[in-house]
Amino acid sequence: MHTQLPAWFEIGSFVVLGCILLFDLIMVAKRPHEPSMKEAGTWVGIYVALALVFAGLMFVFAGAEQGTQFVAGWITEYSLSIDNLFVFIVIMARFSVPRKYQQEVLMVGIIIALVLRGVFILLGATIIANFSWVFYLFGVFLLWTAYQQAKDDGEDEAEENGLIRRLRTVVPMTEHYDGNKLRTTVAGKRVFTPMLVVFVTIGVTDLMFAFDSIPAIFGLTQSPFIVFTANIFALMGLRQLYFLLGGLMERLIYLKHGLSLILAFIGVKLILHAMHENEVPFINGGEHIAWAPEIPTFVSLGVIVAIIAVATIASMLSPKGRSAHAAAELHRAIETYRNPGEDTSTGQMRAVQADLVLKYHAAAAAAERSSVELPDLAEHTGKSVEEHRAESGTASSNPHRAAGR
Repeated sequence: MHTQLPAWFEIGSFVVLGCILLFDLIMVAKRPHEPSMKEAGTWVGIYVALALVFAGLMFVFAGAEQGTQFVAGWITEYSLSIDNLFVFIVIMARFSVPRKYQQEVLMVGIIIALVLRGVFILLGATIIANFSWVFYLFGVFLLWTAYQQAKDDGEDEAEENGLIRRLRTVVPMTEHYDGNKLRTTVAGKRVFTPMLVVFVTIGVTDLMFAFDSIPAIFGLTQSPFIVFTANIFALMGLRQLYFLLGGLMERLIYLKHGLSLILAFIGVKLILHAMHENEVPFINGGEHIAWAPEIPTFVSLGVIVAIIAVATIASMLSPKGRSAHAAAELHRAIETYRNPGEDTSTGQMRAVQADLVLKYHAAAAAAERSSVELPDLAEHTGKSVEEHRAESGTASSNPHRAAGR
């Protein structure tokens, strides 16, 4: 059971949130660009502040239990959304999406995610209201998802699935982007740009993430209003967070393990709740299982925050995390070199090569401290690190220069 909120509060909340999302969409469409760290940080701070203000209003109008449920749900969904960014980064790199247009791709992804989650929330609320035994299924599903998350090494994230491969074969498509357009003209024929594949990939990814996130938050609250608003606030600012975190994402090497523990915890909580409210005939004769404890919401919130904090701190202190970050920086430097802008001058290209040399040496040094696979410069750029150093005019005093591959 959940406290009935005033209708004006629920309607007003959705109107205000809708206006904020519409404003965000218009800003992206009018001025596509790569936001600075300051701009991204400011907007992330604003969206987090809005979520905290809304949490305060929930405490005032719905009470401590509902307010705590929102905070726990928001933090859980926000953490899962940050994990989603790992895959978005892989998708952007896999399809070489120009940085200038990545904001639009992310915004489309957020809109798709909101629509899909809205559908799943309505379905989930309806099923829960009529079939209490579904909590057993949600619980088992989250435990299975937690196991998959824990053992996932991320190696297959960049692989195209069957749908994308099929789309490439049946749809006429060029290999090059034309700004942010979905279609362009090549040799007098109208064809699609790679942006179509990017949008489809983002949509498929959002669908898979919705399967995980909705059962997870229903394990913390059964209020559809809280579930949906927590998801909206978790997705708001995700676009700016992508640019704010940037290369730091690779350092959060234990975030997946932390999220695995959170999903497992919520899975156990759901199963215990299902046992407490049991109506399944072949379990305890269809009677409630009295000894099954109900985990209070404030305990759930404490466990979730503690797991995220430990996973983040452990990641930032880990040599493996620093090595992964250095390797990722080298990958980005290689992509920058391979995909220069049309108006890139010779001087700018030399600066790109100088940065590539520095990133290579940093990654090589990090690889000595903690084993990490580095890309072969000669294979990816056609030149060794010494050749890049010579062309850029960078003075070499690094012992790793002789190891250029």
